[in-house]
Amino acid sequence: MAALSGSVSRRYARALFSLGSDNGQFEAYGRELAELAALFEGSTDLRHALTNPVITGAEKRAILEAILPRVGASGEVRRFILLLLDRGRLQQLPRIFSDYQRMTDERLGQVRGRVVSATPLDATAFDQIRAALEKRMGKKVLLESSVDPEILGGVIAQVGDLVLDGSLRNRLDNLSRKLLN
Repeated sequence: MAALSGSVSRRYARALFSLGSDNGQFEAYGRELAELAALFEGSTDLRHALTNPVITGAEKRAILEAILPRVGASGEVRRFILLLLDRGRLQQLPRIFSDYQRMTDERLGQVRGRVVSATPLDATAFDQIRAALEKRMGKKVLLESSVDPEILGGVIAQVGDLVLDGSLRNRLDNLSRKLLN
């Protein structure tokens, strides 16, 4: 079922991306979709109201009609979201956004990554890590940073399937395995 839902989300994402590409608005549509997906994921009440079978389609449509202008949804994105509602696919919105974002990144020649450190990185260290990843990937890297004190020191960088674990925790674990063997 996961493969089927992934296929469905890709089809919807591809349709909106194609429309956005044709009229030069694919990045703007992506920003609108991001905001709507975050709103959908961030509000349990909203998600429940829009996916609850007890609530009528007309009531769900009224909820969306009230929300869409507030987030500045363009006419195309508005029609797209209402189509998802009409087709019973609104619960797929976060996955559709994820697929759309991958298409946008591919078109723009960029990849997304994440770097985890034991303490917050200063701007210089962050920029050095991003530059090294861009050199290795051959693409622009949009990097998010987070802190996890459990890694003790160093950093863990992930871009796509590539994971570079330079954490002190990993080094200690490797040393421990070597000593026990």
